[in-house]
Amino acid sequence: MPPWLTVIGIGEDGFAGLSRNARRALLDAEIVTGAPRHLSMLPGRIRARREPWPKPFDVDAVHGWRGRPVCVLASGDPMLFGVGATLARCIPANEMQVIGAPSSLSLAAGRLGWALQDIPAVSLVGRPLAALNAHLREGARLLVLSRDGASPADVAALLCANGFGATSMSVFESLGGPHERRIDATARHWGDRQVEALNLVALTCAADPGAGRALPLTAGLPDDAFVNDGQLTKRDVRAITLSRLAPHPGALLWDVGAGCGSIGIEWMRAHPACHAIAIESSPARQAFIAHNRDALGVPGLTLVAGRAPDALQGLAAPHAIFIGGGVTAPGVLDACWTHLRPGGRLVANAVTLQSEAVLTAWRERHGGTLTRLAISEAQPLGGFDTWRAALPITLLEVVKPATPGEGATS
Repeated sequence: MPPWLTVIGIGEDGFAGLSRNARRALLDAEIVTGAPRHLSMLPGRIRARREPWPKPFDVDAVHGWRGRPVCVLASGDPMLFGVGATLARCIPANEMQVIGAPSSLSLAAGRLGWALQDIPAVSLVGRPLAALNAHLREGARLLVLSRDGASPADVAALLCANGFGATSMSVFESLGGPHERRIDATARHWGDRQVEALNLVALTCAADPGAGRALPLTAGLPDDAFVNDGQLTKRDVRAITLSRLAPHPGALLWDVGAGCGSIGIEWMRAHPACHAIAIESSPARQAFIAHNRDALGVPGLTLVAGRAPDALQGLAAPHAIFIGGGVTAPGVLDACWTHLRPGGRLVANAVTLQSEAVLTAWRERHGGTLTRLAISEAQPLGGFDTWRAALPITLLEVVKPATPGEGATS
């Protein structure tokens, strides 16, 4: 089937700024759909039926028009945090064409003289503000797509609360249009100022004096980065555990017996496309997880209140599973192994003799590797220093066969 759907990016300059191909598609269309603001930009000579997006937003109506000439209007580049990407997930590529316009990110980068490929972009449209926390470090530059006119004030408040009140903010209203405006201020001086709903925030992060250290990008955050009650995979063991779990973009982790959520949180910090589900039965520790995921910039971590194996039912199949506690509970290892995708990794840590015995028996049946981790730190002893050993950790790593009947990878 030839393309029947055309997704057109339209800027603040409206119909006059569209390319010849985009205008031709609109003139030939039977139906044009988009936000009311975009539809109002079209001149009267566009005879197509105009259909505003439904509220709440969905694209089901577009499927019902399949085969008829349809145009969808979107802001700027439809494939950048836009409806074009949403439609591409459910409509074959050969049935749609995309005619983009400069994105607000491109326009802002041009105004600022920033190389766009070097600048992380964070969207607040339908996403939690706490996602910004993952990017806050001295000198970092960010482009933030606002959800409404209050977003810059919300961003400023978050920056101040995290010791980045000195951050420079440039707020762009109506980029690319006749009413474009730029407002510059520091986060601490922004206050509760409201702006036009269509805006973008550019940040140059600057930490306040004495604000504390920035968190590293490597695995193994300091233990005090997590609010916890002691149920925490310690820093060095956590770094080794994450290296064995081997996060990669798009992969899903189950953190079973998550404690304060440290493993799942660091898994998600490894790449923006990583996902994690934390399974935890303690209400107090669930509260720790909810706090830590926001504070460390991964509010998308899913928290499941419950105890394995019962709490695992109905969850999406993971690419990797970490069991930090509860390996001696009946059925936990078996249930995790059953749900793990072929080729996925299971990593479990044990401290007690009983849990170590379970992991040893499991290795006899399924293969894998056992590793003993023994870590000591220098601590005072009278007027001298000595080594204080932490409890040794036994780590099991096993990869599920990619093809049924194959032996496990060791």
